[in-house]
Amino acid sequence: MLELKHLRAGYGDQTVLRDVSLTLSPGTLTTVVGVNGCGKSTLLKAMLGILPHAAGEILIDGVSLSDMKRNEIAQRIAYLSQGKSTPDMTVSQMVLHGRFPYLSYPRRYKAHDREVARGAMETVGITHLADKPLCELSGGMRQNAYLAMALAQQTDYVLLDEPTTYLDVSHQLELMRLLRSLADAGRGIVAVMHDLPLAFDFSDSIAVIRDGGIAAYGAPQTLADSPVIRETFGVEMSRLKDGHFRYQY
Repeated sequence: MLELKHLRAGYGDQTVLRDVSLTLSPGTLTTVVGVNGCGKSTLLKAMLGILPHAAGEILIDGVSLSDMKRNEIAQRIAYLSQGKSTPDMTVSQMVLHGRFPYLSYPRRYKAHDREVARGAMETVGITHLADKPLCELSGGMRQNAYLAMALAQQTDYVLLDEPTTYLDVSHQLELMRLLRSLADAGRGIVAVMHDLPLAFDFSDSIAVIRDGGIAAYGAPQTLADSPVIRETFGVEMSRLKDGHFRYQY
């Protein structure tokens, strides 16, 4: 269980998140939505300890994040930021980076690390690209390589910041189906997203951030039936006969 209790966080004297409380479970896909600048990315960074929180508490299975070392956190939570660079390395080399939190001195990969990395590449369907330089991959395949690196960390939770940005529609759907399958297999997936229909179609729960706090948190249909989406985004969410969501002004 990943728990946020009365969290307050920001940058210097600027408070971005105020009194945020949220409980996230393994085996679920949760999306975080909100207007630009509302604190979605700040929330993920605070959950990882990358951004120190000014007040409140973050617990992983009852243990405070403040009492954990960086490598211990990295063994429990993987993080994919937005705007990632493209390092000069092959896919397999980058995926192996996911094993770094488990390496002891001297930092050398063992057979088990390579086996885990291969398994992660198989999960996302990029084993055939193992020896390809990252710079030669399409945006969709590169995103899958980053996800394989996160899976190689073997964490209970994976946090993703705008994972579908810059992907075409087919790759967006492919990625969301993959995240859905990872959640169904037991991982806790938390994704910051702008695409409301995608978020509503694939998520178990949605957290709406507004005015520095959680304006609403619940199942997609529950939020679609409430006024919170119109109040936040100025659109109405509705479910079509085929089960998919759409929005209209």
